[in-house]
Amino acid sequence: MEREILAYIKQNRMIGKNDVVLAGVSGGSDSMAMLRILKELQGKLDFTLRVVHIHHGIRGKEADRDQSFVENICRKWQIPCTVYCYDVPGLSREWKLGEEETGRIVRKEAFQREAAVCGRKDSEIKIALAHNQEDLAETMLHNLCRGTGLRGLCTMRPVDGEIIRPILCLNRDKIAEYLKEKKISHIQDSTNLSDEYTRNRIRHHILPMLEQQVNGKAAAHMAETAARISQAEEYLTQQSCLVLSEFQKGKGYYFTEKFFTEPQIIQVYALQQAMEQLAGRRKDLAAVHYEKVLELYEMQTGRRISLPYHMEARRDYEGVRLCRYGEEKSAGMIGEKHKGSDIQNGKTVCGKNISDREWKIRIPGTVTSPLGIFSAEIFLYEGQKIEEKKYTKWMDYDKIEKNPYIRTRRTGDYMVINAQGNTKKLNRCMIDEKIPSEYRDSIPLIACGKEILWMVGSRINERYKINPQTRKVLVLNYQGGNENE
Repeated sequence: MEREILAYIKQNRMIGKNDVVLAGVSGGSDSMAMLRILKELQGKLDFTLRVVHIHHGIRGKEADRDQSFVENICRKWQIPCTVYCYDVPGLSREWKLGEEETGRIVRKEAFQREAAVCGRKDSEIKIALAHNQEDLAETMLHNLCRGTGLRGLCTMRPVDGEIIRPILCLNRDKIAEYLKEKKISHIQDSTNLSDEYTRNRIRHHILPMLEQQVNGKAAAHMAETAARISQAEEYLTQQSCLVLSEFQKGKGYYFTEKFFTEPQIIQVYALQQAMEQLAGRRKDLAAVHYEKVLELYEMQTGRRISLPYHMEARRDYEGVRLCRYGEEKSAGMIGEKHKGSDIQNGKTVCGKNISDREWKIRIPGTVTSPLGIFSAEIFLYEGQKIEEKKYTKWMDYDKIEKNPYIRTRRTGDYMVINAQGNTKKLNRCMIDEKIPSEYRDSIPLIACGKEILWMVGSRINERYKINPQTRKVLVLNYQGGNENE
């Protein structure tokens, strides 16, 4: 048996030289078998072995008996043992969680506390749990019946971060034989005998029926399948992370059309990674949330959905934005066409109400306003090449009848949109340029009355474009956009 487990440990690279292995020992058959095997292999693998026992404060004298049993065995086998005691029922009421969930939390804390006193690097600490083949099969069936993805079908892995499962390759019959052969005593947790818990009903009735009436090696086959699923899960996670990195924008994500051309399984996995990163946790994030975000792409601009942990997704002109509430603007998530602009994200308005104010352009000269710094100069046009830049525009100065002003949009604003002199309302122009509605009031405009000469960062009025008949050119430059634009 020890030889089989040694090969399994080496195959999965569970334990390195000089590692500290914290073995979770309840006193039951599985944990006692695991502890004895680790003790036998300690010399061959050259690691430090310590035992952690958790008293959950649930089963009264029976729990006290378990604690004494584990402490006595550890003294006999000369293994350091630490007991951590918790009032799980009391904490469950205080935290408003079920006792099972509360138990998981305190067990995790106990191992963290024990790891902290070891004085080793995190990479040198391993937490050994005594799950076996049937435990894996029961978890797989439980998750499958409740509804799950690939991850839920391979939650028990030989190695999962700092957690190792040295006897996951063994079934209960082999463990029982080993305990009998080595004359190792163990105790029985009475809660494992009851059908009160779903897991116990699967253990006592469903899995035995599968093994008796379908296939005697059902649990072993499920373990093999879980291993293959785990490989697929790891591959899909890696591929989705590569895709996801392209769409990260500041503190959030901006999923453009390119993202939605990826295979749907990659889209789902990428959204899963993105939402877990934003939420800082995995709990309560489910397939329904990923599906809602995918469906959002097919909806009209402006639609949004609320998600767990203060996250939201919003459909805009070029894709779907995913971020936490209040971080949309700070994340620079305003679309690829408008990204990086201090105009569209509203930084230049300084929080002031400037809708009724305007600043006269000095020609030539420079004017500083809450909307940014504008400079103007005039030169004679002799057919020079016009430099197409986002924040520098050339206009036919002789066609400008009044001195232009800097301001934000107002009712009645319009632009000339073609050489024939046809006009269009400014709001419609902004929609055509796919400028999100929340940024339209903060965009600087160069205006003469109601006529808009330049929507800064975007298009200019067709009436004032340079042509072969142009004699004088007005050059306007906005300082605050991206350099070299």
